[in-house]
Amino acid sequence: MADTGGFQDDDFWSEFYEFLFPPERFSQAEELLATSPLLSFPPGGRVLDLCCGPGVFTVPLARLGHRTTGVDRSPAMLERARKLTAEAGAQAEYVRADVRDYTAPGAFDTVLNMFTSFGYFEDPADNARAMRTMHDCLRPGGSLLLDVAGKEILARRVVPPKVVRRGGGLLVQTDSVLDDWARLRSDWVLVRGERVTRASLVWFVYSAVELRAMAVAAGFERVEVFGGFDGRPYDEDADRLIVRAYRPR
Repeated sequence: MADTGGFQDDDFWSEFYEFLFPPERFSQAEELLATSPLLSFPPGGRVLDLCCGPGVFTVPLARLGHRTTGVDRSPAMLERARKLTAEAGAQAEYVRADVRDYTAPGAFDTVLNMFTSFGYFEDPADNARAMRTMHDCLRPGGSLLLDVAGKEILARRVVPPKVVRRGGGLLVQTDSVLDDWARLRSDWVLVRGERVTRASLVWFVYSAVELRAMAVAAGFERVEVFGGFDGRPYDEDADRLIVRAYRPR
């Protein structure tokens, strides 16, 4: 039996890769970039994909002609992103960095943080610091698009263990609410033949009101909240919590 240390452990991303980044996730990103009004950016814009993973959004954005930079702390994920970028005949810059420490003041027109890649630091102040990084990397008037599973949505979806089969593996995922809905814990058990791998993730979950307040505290203005990539309201029918916010001019 093996254990990984969660999102800060490179072994976690490699061991659970096929469940974290199945082919349909890449296809979904392509479709969203083609159809979502929230992901329609001016041609040739400078886009920062923070916590880019294997380039799910970075690669198609680069292929569309945007000047794209992907930042991640995982060498394994950055290696995959570079490979996929080369295979796509595109060009993108990739930087290994912690989102709390990455600095590129005013360098980007758009910052993306996608698929619930926010809230994973143990200290809430570090999550606020990550939000300030997003703000500081934008040019005046630039925009952030932050996509998470909102607390209100998770309250409907935290159910008994989920079982997913993919390839030769079987994943059992069990979610638990912590600290009066401040955080969520997700325990993963992956079985491949006789090999069993365990991992645990704990992250802060946010409501729309909480994320809006964090964005304002980080210096953003014109903070908008959406319930899906189609721009729907954040209400009882929402399937994502998406914040779009602007750095003041």
